[in-house]
Amino acid sequence: MLTDTLRDMLIRQITSEVGAHSNYLAISIYFKRQSLDRWAQIFHKQALEEAGHATKIIQFLVDCNVEFDLPGIGGSSTRFASPVEACRSALESEQNVSGQFQAMAEAAVKVKDFRAFQFLQWFIEEQVEEESKIQKLIDLLESGVNPFQALLGDYGAE
Repeated sequence: MLTDTLRDMLIRQITSEVGAHSNYLAISIYFKRQSLDRWAQIFHKQALEEAGHATKIIQFLVDCNVEFDLPGIGGSSTRFASPVEACRSALESEQNVSGQFQAMAEAAVKVKDFRAFQFLQWFIEEQVEEESKIQKLIDLLESGVNPFQALLGDYGAE
């Protein structure tokens, strides 16, 4: 059984994941407007992944027989000063989410809720991948490469 603290943290995390979904869609729209369709595709794919993360948390709460209301989210701006700024927005979001999962894992260990801790491990591992992926995009852009010519093979563009 989840503690009230972990339950509340997981419900708040749904907001973070859906917010990240919205942020990634906004970044995708920004790149689309810049005619950088491959970049837009990367961030659209990431938006779908974030929605999947929210769904995974929701399913865990349902499986644990937790009653809850879906939290609301705010809007996401589609305006960025540059491609680097758009990517930095994504990295900052991922770093915040990493901290949230770290805090939840600490809370789970503190109360010896190893079922919740095990569930959270998947997300912690996922966050390492997410931050790395976005950092590589930032590094690519900061290298001075023309984003129209950048080869993005490992970033999911199809």
